[in-house]
Amino acid sequence: MIKSIFYLFLLCAITLNSYSQGFLKAEGTKIVNEKGENILLRGIGLGGWMLQEGYMLKINKEAQQYRIKERIEELMGAKQTQEFYDAWLANHTRKVDVDSMKRWGFNSIRLPMHYNLYTLAIDKEPIAGKNTWLEKGFALTDSLLAWCKANRMYLILDLHAAPGGQGSDLNIADRDPSKPNLWDSKANQEKTIALWKKLAERYKDEPFIGAYDILNEPNYGFQNPADDKNGTKEKLNEPLKKLMVDITKAIREVDNKHIIIIEGNGWGNNYNGIFPLWDKNIVLSFHKYWNFNDQASIAHIIKAREEQNAPVWLGETGENSNVWFTDAINLFEKNNIGWSWWPLKKIGANNPMEIKSNPNYDAVVKYLNNGGNKPKESNVYSGLMELAIYTKLENTIIHKDVIDAMIRQPFSDITKSFKANIIKDKSIIYAVDYDLGKNGKAYFDNDTADYWVATGKRTAGNKGRIYRNDGVDIAKDSLQYNKYYVNSIEKGEWLQYTVNVLKAGNYTLKLNVASNTADAKLRLTINGNAIKSLVLPNTGGEKIFKTVDIKNVSLRVGRQVIKVLSDTGGYNFSYIQFIK
Repeated sequence: MIKSIFYLFLLCAITLNSYSQGFLKAEGTKIVNEKGENILLRGIGLGGWMLQEGYMLKINKEAQQYRIKERIEELMGAKQTQEFYDAWLANHTRKVDVDSMKRWGFNSIRLPMHYNLYTLAIDKEPIAGKNTWLEKGFALTDSLLAWCKANRMYLILDLHAAPGGQGSDLNIADRDPSKPNLWDSKANQEKTIALWKKLAERYKDEPFIGAYDILNEPNYGFQNPADDKNGTKEKLNEPLKKLMVDITKAIREVDNKHIIIIEGNGWGNNYNGIFPLWDKNIVLSFHKYWNFNDQASIAHIIKAREEQNAPVWLGETGENSNVWFTDAINLFEKNNIGWSWWPLKKIGANNPMEIKSNPNYDAVVKYLNNGGNKPKESNVYSGLMELAIYTKLENTIIHKDVIDAMIRQPFSDITKSFKANIIKDKSIIYAVDYDLGKNGKAYFDNDTADYWVATGKRTAGNKGRIYRNDGVDIAKDSLQYNKYYVNSIEKGEWLQYTVNVLKAGNYTLKLNVASNTADAKLRLTINGNAIKSLVLPNTGGEKIFKTVDIKNVSLRVGRQVIKVLSDTGGYNFSYIQFIK
């Protein structure tokens, strides 16, 4: 026992030490620390903190942050709006978030920065051409860095919203199309360069700053903005390369240690005209969403890595199902590609933390998206301040299935209980609390992820987009608070439950199901042994639940694995109750 504890301590010490070996750097096609050890970055981006993209707040109309703020001001005034944004920044990301990310298994964080927290917009500068520096952004970054250092995690600075906005996708960079953009304005470009030099001066001696991601997702058609507004077909990318070279030069005037991460046009993936590289410590980033997770999907960036002899980092991905997450991470790590997921938290279930909404805020969203009757000022204030409170980690819903899919499942086929599932007299296991694990191991579902970029067809995975993020379809029970059931069950799909039986004996299993057909069939197995096949009754509707009994089921003490398999679909499943 003492020897085991010693080796565990030694392993922890070695692991911690590997993340404290000075500055990261590019060495051939690898990212290494100062001991030359390969470093695989496993991270998450703090989307929604410094820069709110509308979809994260369920706002889809005029969804740039500046417009969201202006419209909120129209509802409750400038003073209360500023109070909300101050609370949002204070609550959204704190030390407890970083501590949790470390504990879950992440080793890095990508910080999407909005320039307006660090400097004034060019049209608000008291003296044209000068830069007014704002302490707010730097102070927030300093705090985040301190929390990262305490956890021996790398912090990657990402300029997510550049002065003027770097593309035609307005929400990403909070761009106001009525004003000069980054590419149309020399003043905006000079401010961008100056901001990076200022950041480099401040953090040049900080080894836990992992890299400078100098421009997030440029997406602009320089040659043909009318027909190629997002730059996916751009052949030359001359303005983009020039700006990135100029930023690099400014950084290197004060900082020769840190990695510089560059992104291609077309949301980070179009590198036409960008090569050859102009600095020895550059990492190529790409972004990946909604396509297949096969070698062909990353062939372009692997080719660039080999030709340029430079490392590759997946700077942003996510917004999909757990199946997609697991497959993607397995693909990246087999190819020695570090990654950063998107985002840590938002209103929505397909991220590690879900920010809960509230009725007053829902009314604000409805008004902002659809118009109609204006909500009362007091209700707007109440809803927004409650939302800001709900951004705190302890008030979010922690989706352990998402974390498990990212950290454990890419490397393991083992299944685990989602909940304790202790079986004694009259115990209930809810259908939605099936085991944690891969599709085909903990459950099987026919529709597991969204590959629309590759297929042209949207598919949902979990059609209900609530409670869990696997392929299993889940709906909320409108008659019971905070209760859910599995729906849209199809032929061949199944669910597995690992349970702990406290007392051996014969049990009656009551399956709570709803069906509007008399042809639905399921089977039950325990530890792989067939127990019972059932033809389910027509309960009178897919939301009218009734129990079906399976009597005299013998259960022994300890761990048992129960599977519910669908021979046909056409029913919904709420829970199993065990009666001894």
